[in-house]
Amino acid sequence: MKQFLIALIALITIQSYSQDRILGANFVTRSEVIAKNGMVATSHPLATQIGLDILKQGGSAIDAAIAANAALGLMEPTGSGIGGDLFAIVWDAKTQKLYGLNASGRSPEKLTLQYFNDNNYKKIPALGPLPVSVPGCVDGWFELHSKFGKLSMDKILDPAIQYAKEGFPVTELIAYYMKRSVPYLGSKYPNVLETFAVNGKAPSKGTIFKNPFLAETYSKIAKGGRDAFYKGEIAHAIADFMKEQGGFLSYNDLATHKSEWITPVSTNYRGFDVWELPPNGQGIAALQMLNIIEQYDFSNIEFGSAEHIHIVTEAKKLAFEDRAKYYADMDFAKVPVEELISKEYAKQRKQLIKNRAGKYNAGEISIGETVYLTVADKEGNMISLIQSNYRGMGSGMVPPKLGFMLQDRGELFTLEEGKFNTYEPKKRPFHTIIPAFITKEGKPYVSYGVMGGDFQPQGHVQIAMNLIDFGMNLQEAGDAPRYEHTGSSSPTGELVTNKGEIKLESGFTFETIRQLIAKGHKVGYGGSFGGYQAIMYDAENGVYFGASESRKDGQAAGY
Repeated sequence: MKQFLIALIALITIQSYSQDRILGANFVTRSEVIAKNGMVATSHPLATQIGLDILKQGGSAIDAAIAANAALGLMEPTGSGIGGDLFAIVWDAKTQKLYGLNASGRSPEKLTLQYFNDNNYKKIPALGPLPVSVPGCVDGWFELHSKFGKLSMDKILDPAIQYAKEGFPVTELIAYYMKRSVPYLGSKYPNVLETFAVNGKAPSKGTIFKNPFLAETYSKIAKGGRDAFYKGEIAHAIADFMKEQGGFLSYNDLATHKSEWITPVSTNYRGFDVWELPPNGQGIAALQMLNIIEQYDFSNIEFGSAEHIHIVTEAKKLAFEDRAKYYADMDFAKVPVEELISKEYAKQRKQLIKNRAGKYNAGEISIGETVYLTVADKEGNMISLIQSNYRGMGSGMVPPKLGFMLQDRGELFTLEEGKFNTYEPKKRPFHTIIPAFITKEGKPYVSYGVMGGDFQPQGHVQIAMNLIDFGMNLQEAGDAPRYEHTGSSSPTGELVTNKGEIKLESGFTFETIRQLIAKGHKVGYGGSFGGYQAIMYDAENGVYFGASESRKDGQAAGY
């Protein structure tokens, strides 16, 4: 009865609004962008324009993506920056192949599990020096550039450098997030206000924000390459600051860092190959979910129905059980990727789904802001790129006069011994940020991502289903109402057993809510529904379609 009343109140107070458009579903906010020569979709209009300018100068999709990512590190420090990690999937038109890049950093070599045990830690703290792992973003840029770049790095980074020097107006959404983070972190840790405040306060919407420290750091990277960050003055400054703050990240940790080129993995979903990167990320959770969902005939299941949401939710529960058990740095754990994403395994798992909400064994691992972007160029190259500091701005650790905050991704290790993701020195933590790609008959179809912590695999599945099962266009697929299954984690962040909760975005009917409750689901409102960007290639007409997130400040643009 209590769940029913909560859902009824949510239905009454949260209405579904839509625009009176001539074309498209009633929830769509705008048309897709269509262009022939190139397309850029990012979470910030100015970053999108920078990417577009790089393409027009003859840069590759990868050059434009790096330029846009550098701009986002300045313009969206609440979700990204060179203190964080990066993952990418690249479609190379020349070789007609997909390439994967894991540019995530490792834990400090001198920080041990014994240290946490000796100091009575039950979990790694969210903030401060202890969750800081090596930032992999900059090395990721240079790995991508060395393989697929065309323009020089000084040209690629110059737009972000100029904006950092001259300033730019802060958008509404980023101002909101900065007001939540900057005062709090600035009250606890040094250099935060000096770097991210304007006149001692978090910038408001429309405030001109400058970051001369980041401009100087970018300039050193543009001139000196990746070694300027990992082996030069910047590395020494990071290491000295971390030691001063009681941390363990050292100069040697930075100097020995390297990214890894990896092979993306896929599953075929109703004739479309959906691609993700293998762990230490959570991408294969989306593939596991799709393998289970594919066993249901969605030609007779309506979008937004209780049956639709029930099936996806139960598939998510099963995939996240495996995520909690297996997903970790594959240099340290033998993750059975091929078995987990096999059709045979999915058939076994599907037998566990009933017409009632099932219990599951999986902890809620993460929240956090991220940036996702995708770019395509006139040669046919496409990149799906995601980058993050974790927990929004990161750890609170801002090395003096460098202009960025270090990530706190190490929080995602477990301190329970004997687990795949147990903390060890020089180990990459479990990662939530995942880029995605879809091909059809060996050719590029859609490059996309949906940022947002634990929601990301669920978001990837929802977009794929919206396109393939429900016949939506690229913008409709992102604008469609979303739903998220969440679970309550234990105080240590480890496994729990419960049914969790389905959180619905406005736009679902009361009939759906009522039927989900009847199936035993707890239903609520106010989830983390991510941020979406996508580019689709129309081979017949030789054009790109672009779409961006209406829930955030995103923009897709082409030429």
